[in-house]
Amino acid sequence: MRSLVALLALIVLSGCGSGSPLSQAVIDQATRQGVAPELMYVVELPGFQLAEQSVGAVGEDGFGAVYTSTDGRQVESRVDRTPYECVGTCERDGDGWYTEHEGNQEYVAVRAGLYIRLTCQAGQVDRAVLKRAAEGARPAVGDGTPAPPRSPVERGDLPTNGDGAPIQPTGPGG
Repeated sequence: MRSLVALLALIVLSGCGSGSPLSQAVIDQATRQGVAPELMYVVELPGFQLAEQSVGAVGEDGFGAVYTSTDGRQVESRVDRTPYECVGTCERDGDGWYTEHEGNQEYVAVRAGLYIRLTCQAGQVDRAVLKRAAEGARPAVGDGTPAPPRSPVERGDLPTNGDGAPIQPTGPGG
């Protein structure tokens, strides 16, 4: 009987947030896009689920994803090394920042050189819930220990100046 109870406890505990909510295929895709594995973070946001098809690269090696609710609300998550620059009405809140600007609200958690941003339309998520989710972000790959620096992915289609839109030369049919 004890072994059965121990086995059930192990099964229950193994399902309690210990694994990555990202499938290996999504992790591999993000890595191919240039996302640094140590920047892949996920959050627990009550009423929202990660939309795996939204996972991708942000900036040089950052990570982005969108969480959606059944009623159509969305929260964008971004994790990168770019220092936080306040735009709009900003308040220091704990170890992070809370911002409202142009109809959006954002909470930015600062963690050892990383900036974990959760952004949504103002009023869609309670400020305290947004803060708790950002501060509770956890690595989706490994333990969050930074990997050695690596060179960014060379795309080859981005101009060296301008707005960064891909170069698409015109030709027949275009």
